[in-house]
Amino acid sequence: MTKEQRYQFVIDYFLAHSPDAETELLYDDPFQLLVAVILSAQCTDKRVNLTTPAIFERYPTAETLAGASFDELFPLIRSISYPNNKTKHLIGMAKMLMEKFNGQVPMTVNELVLLPGVGRKTANVITSVVDEQPNMAVDTHVFRVSARIGLTTNAKTVLATEKQLIKHIPSGYIHKAHHWLILHGRYICTARSPKCSACGIKPVCKFYNNNLKKGNKIQE
Repeated sequence: MTKEQRYQFVIDYFLAHSPDAETELLYDDPFQLLVAVILSAQCTDKRVNLTTPAIFERYPTAETLAGASFDELFPLIRSISYPNNKTKHLIGMAKMLMEKFNGQVPMTVNELVLLPGVGRKTANVITSVVDEQPNMAVDTHVFRVSARIGLTTNAKTVLATEKQLIKHIPSGYIHKAHHWLILHGRYICTARSPKCSACGIKPVCKFYNNNLKKGNKIQE
């Protein structure tokens, strides 16, 4: 099987089974999504969704969040991983939005990565979710699943993974493919015990077929 055939199978599968895949983070506008994505680093979406309502109620805009003090914001996110850094990042992000972007979330990766707490992955999430730009955010799920299936080859970094995926996925599907791979990794192709018996991609999956050939036990 060629790489092109593998990609086509995977895309066709997700188009048939998850045509409306989207982020599981809850938000009402780009500012709220940006806050949620910053908080989600090394933290579950479920935990973030339990935390953000209180933040959004007290700080509904960049202007209100920019006026928050560390001691006021920290108690609202103490249950999130790395709360000290994220408290500083959120306040710094809001202040820069006010100072440089008139309180609005910019929609280019180059502008977004200027904000405290925003790296390339977060910028790709914002632009692909809000604006459906063909940007591929690579988190641990996307990195793992892409390599296991065989969509990427010898990709040692998230940037290498991103470049390989963008090269082979049609641009009109890239903003959805991000969610396809994340959700597949979260619920099916899990890190320790992938649920191969429930996976519709296994006919083309390198991990699955290589283990079968080696006679290794996999969940069936």
